[in-house]
Amino acid sequence: MMPQNKQNKDTARQTDLIDVAKKLFHISPQKPRNQEGKRIYFSILPFGGTLPGGTGRALITSTTAGIYLGPRRTTYISTASFAPYWNFKGRFGLPLRTSIWLPDNTWTIQGDTRFMVYPQYTWGLGNIKGDYENRVLVNYKYIRFYQSALKRIKPYLFAGLGYHLDYRFNIASDNPVIDLTAFTKYNYGLNRRSFSSGISGNLLYDTRNNAINPLPGAYANLVYRINPTFLGSNNNWQSVYLDLRKYVSLNKARPRQQNMIAFWSYLWTAFGNTPYLDLPSTGWDPYNRSARGIDQNRYRGKSLLYLESEYRRDITNNGLFGFVVFANANTVSGAGKFGAAWHPAAGAGLRVKFNKGSNTNIGIDYGFSKGYSNIMLNLGEAF
Repeated sequence: MMPQNKQNKDTARQTDLIDVAKKLFHISPQKPRNQEGKRIYFSILPFGGTLPGGTGRALITSTTAGIYLGPRRTTYISTASFAPYWNFKGRFGLPLRTSIWLPDNTWTIQGDTRFMVYPQYTWGLGNIKGDYENRVLVNYKYIRFYQSALKRIKPYLFAGLGYHLDYRFNIASDNPVIDLTAFTKYNYGLNRRSFSSGISGNLLYDTRNNAINPLPGAYANLVYRINPTFLGSNNNWQSVYLDLRKYVSLNKARPRQQNMIAFWSYLWTAFGNTPYLDLPSTGWDPYNRSARGIDQNRYRGKSLLYLESEYRRDITNNGLFGFVVFANANTVSGAGKFGAAWHPAAGAGLRVKFNKGSNTNIGIDYGFSKGYSNIMLNLGEAF
């Protein structure tokens, strides 16, 4: 029997944008919203924003769905997010991410499927301190298919296997004069096509009951991936990804109001002849949420160590508005010693409660680092 969820937040006194819209347009439902008995929640948000990688503004539509597949007291909320985007210049993506929790959390199934036309700048390997403009635009198309199934082996602890496919094709520099292998000083995965097919062993520890907006709890995820040539990979290579998170409540006297600090750290290491675009890189964690305030791909290497902390607090008593303040830093290996240089960033953001049933916020964040800044819009928290 799975232990009961420690956080079943009472939404009776919470207010979200749905409540505001009903009041604004004088919509009087025949019966009050029953959040406790409801099983499925949708949050849909069309907006414009700036895509990472320096390729301009885009039209982005973000849809997040949450559903309980079992009793709420013993089953985490399953989520699916779909965020297609188009930047009017040939760059677009169709990413679908899923996190399924079967009744009583007996199994969890994690998925990540993408098709992307994804031109993006690269600066080469290591803790590069040179001119920000010393970069190359790399054009490619990308197909990703990740699926992992994990079984509960004890309360909050899961183990299982996964399959991972990364296929990049039509890889080329935007400038035909520039040779990507010569620019990056790296010999693998930059010759028009890169195919990686592998299996993974996974360990997961998760005491959060809502990944959309985690409440106090802890999370740890270890993924060891091998990509042998007999499964179709161009090269034999392996990777290890260790992700650690902790959420600490600072407001025990008023549990309905959010006042907490969150910590996030991950270590990502690759071994063997890893294709260049599969190497650890800033902003390329599984959900592309790290390194806020640093351009995606800015730092890339055989290993990457990342640290972040964030303070989250409600502004209004009804939870409609809140704010966050965050700081992060990373270091990579490559052209120099691992840990020889750290690259910090910081920022702040506004939160607006979009759906109190799934505790989904609209997040508007501003992040900055030396020589770079950006605005990020999301449904749900960064981590």
